[in-house]
Amino acid sequence: MSKAERPKIGFIGAGRMATALANGLVNSDFTSADYIIAFDVSSSAATAFCDSAPGMQSVESSAALLEQAEVIILAVKPHFLAEVMSEIQPHLRPEHLVVSIAAGVSLTTMQLAMGADARIVRVMPNTPALVGAGAAGYALGEFATEDDSLFVEKLLSTVGIAFEVPEPLIDSVTGLSGSGPAYVYQIIEAFSDGGVKMGLPRDVATNLAAQTLLGAARMVLETDEHPGALKDAVTSPGGTTIAGLQVLERGALRGTLIDAIEAATLRARELGAEN
Repeated sequence: MSKAERPKIGFIGAGRMATALANGLVNSDFTSADYIIAFDVSSSAATAFCDSAPGMQSVESSAALLEQAEVIILAVKPHFLAEVMSEIQPHLRPEHLVVSIAAGVSLTTMQLAMGADARIVRVMPNTPALVGAGAAGYALGEFATEDDSLFVEKLLSTVGIAFEVPEPLIDSVTGLSGSGPAYVYQIIEAFSDGGVKMGLPRDVATNLAAQTLLGAARMVLETDEHPGALKDAVTSPGGTTIAGLQVLERGALRGTLIDAIEAATLRARELGAEN
């Protein structure tokens, strides 16, 4: 990043993830709403983006956005990214930092499209960023600086947590935290079904299930204990928990989840090769 204390941030693409990030930046006092602008080919998306935090503005073109903003966040679907990069390349200046949250598009592809000296960071966020509980990984392009890394980490931390990883591991982040919420939703749904089977009303069962996963996750994050140690602390000799754990072991829960993350990671690699 440049030495500007509060750079103007521009979003190309004003969908749900862009809106979540923008609101996180404002709500955390990372920046103010009047330092955020957006461009989207959909006027309704741009309007909804601006309405979400009074003071944010939309512009009429990507060129206008690059004229005003120093940080450019590419928040479009992967199949639109080539067109967007072609549009912005003539307007890029040395002070621009480009942050892409388009899944599966490599730093090499973006570097070729936007210029050999463009400062680029590739990010893999996830949908819980929409509620301020995201988990993201990011990788630096060849010309991105350590200051850029610190800036992006701080930016992403407004809606959760973020870790810098080598680019080959971005696909692993995709398989784990990118796709992972879907696996957790299935677990919550199954927990709820189990509660209903044993007589609980559906709304009570679903809320208890979701809160149980939320509480367990917070225990891992806030106590710094190994998940196995926390599991052991709940598991009394001859008690209810060990009886349930035995069933999960018979059903290969852990191996199945590991396989799911592996499958999602491999599919991310395939999609990256296609892009």
